[in-house]
Amino acid sequence: MPDDDVPRGLRVAASYSWRLLVIGTVIYAAVSLLSRLEFVVIAVFIGLVITALVGPFVRVLDRFLPRGLAVAIGLVVSITVILGVFTFIGAEVAGQLPTLSAKFRSGIQEIEDWLQDGPLHWDASRIETYAEELRNWVDANQATLAERAIGGAGTVAEVLTAFILAIFTSIFFLAGGERIWDWLLSLVSRRQRPRVDGAGMVAWGTFAGYTRGIVIVAGTNAVLVAIGLTILRVPLSVPLALLVFFASFIPIVGAPIAMIVAAIVALAAQGPLTALGVIVMIALIGQFEGHVLQPLVMAKAVSIHPLAVALAVAAGTVLAGIVGAVIAVPVVSVIYAVGRFWVHTTPRQPGRGDAPAIDPTGTGAAGG
Repeated sequence: MPDDDVPRGLRVAASYSWRLLVIGTVIYAAVSLLSRLEFVVIAVFIGLVITALVGPFVRVLDRFLPRGLAVAIGLVVSITVILGVFTFIGAEVAGQLPTLSAKFRSGIQEIEDWLQDGPLHWDASRIETYAEELRNWVDANQATLAERAIGGAGTVAEVLTAFILAIFTSIFFLAGGERIWDWLLSLVSRRQRPRVDGAGMVAWGTFAGYTRGIVIVAGTNAVLVAIGLTILRVPLSVPLALLVFFASFIPIVGAPIAMIVAAIVALAAQGPLTALGVIVMIALIGQFEGHVLQPLVMAKAVSIHPLAVALAVAAGTVLAGIVGAVIAVPVVSVIYAVGRFWVHTTPRQPGRGDAPAIDPTGTGAAGG
């Protein structure tokens, strides 16, 4: 059939369809490859996180010291501080973890008693059925969750290897990230090189901004929770604050879930009034984070809709468990920022002497 006999709308739809199929096939192949290299991907991701966090400190040292020495001092000081903090917190948690577990179970039991004796009047068999299903699910999935949480690294040796690989990659990123990027740009045509360079700068700026921002948000949440629990005289405030810190790396759902655990512990330790106080504290901290902290710290790094954040977290959890939930939002943020930048820029035209001015913000206004 001649093309002229085919309606234009159908021809356009067919053109889009085969291009989307090609793109989908490439994305599927890339995801399949990355899933097979999950161990390496996670190590490199952690290396990028270390680079984003330590980079500002190294840049300050670089003003007074050789680059290599600045990188070495920056990494050693940062790792020493982090290990010192976690050693102190770990000692606190190790001594109180059995008590935390017992308090949590006691709080769950009090909730079950209230459901049975309170206004809902649930029968004991119904409560026991739900509780048993939850326990069975946790027992059946805890190994899988733990395995996914460390990206399939099932032994201490593999975890240590991943950490060493992450440090190794971060050393090269910090010491010669510009040279690595220049080498990658050399693989791109001259016409597209300025545009790809700008997209890379946007991608790194978004990732680094998100990484630093989420650490600030998580740390602030943990400090506020620790202060609030101490004021309310809830025991185990340090382990619970640490739980909130790590859970905050999963946007939207992480911190509230951790704070619900704190409320259950408060219920078991101090009674319903204190638990109510913890719930009020959860609401206040959530409002502070959503309306003050997130816009102040994360606005420049993450500009995607909350629905997109929620869907990204859900998709990441389905695809890669806890690790997927943690990395989903930065990945989606980078993709969105690069796509927005790409739409608002054009490649250099043949015959032009200079590259066009590129706006790293992706707003379309040319920069100098």
